[in-house]
Formats: sequence, structure tokens, C-alpha cells
Amino acid sequence: MGRLVQNHSTNIEGLIKWLKKIATSDEIKTVTPASLSKTNGRGEKLELKVTVKTNEGYKLLARKGKLVQEVFLVTRLDEHEIINIIEKANPKGYRKKKGC
Repeated sequence: MGRLVQNHSTNIEGLIKWLKKIATSDEIKTVTPASLSKTNGRGEKLELKVTVKTNEGYKLLARKGKLVQEVFLVTRLDEHEIINIIEKANPKGYRKKKGC
């Protein structure tokens, strides 16, 4: 199980909850949210994408509304495994549909 490093006092709303779920994976060593900045986008919901492979793992970008925040993962997993963990940990995803 990994750990969540919180260096900044401000984060995108809902991101820390999502990152805590990602950090519970055995193959993730650390999850570190980094700089927060503004962008021109207007995405309504929180999104988390794998962007760049780093020496220690991967850099992710979290986006919601006009905010974007970098997140660094220290892991030995490959990109496809990271994407699966992100999708499964998404607090808004994988909800049971009505009638199931």
C-alpha cells in the first residue's frame, strides 16, 4: 500500500479522495499532488490522465473546470495498469446502474 504525500494546502475539489483510493494499491509507492494552475478548459467533472513517464513512475494531470494539477506516482507498473487503477478508484465511476 502506498502513501499520499500532501505538500500543498490547495487541491482540486475531490482529488484527494480519488488519490487516497489510488494509494491503496499495493504496487503504488507514493502519490504526490503538485502544482495547481489555471487553464482555458471548462471540463465540468474531475478527470485524471496519465501524461508522461518519469524516472520513478508517471506524471498525471488532474483537471476540473479551469483548474489543472500535476500528480506524480512512484510505481513500477506500466501505463495500462495505472489507467485501470485510476478507473477503478474513480469515486464517480463504477456505480451500479438502476435496475441491475
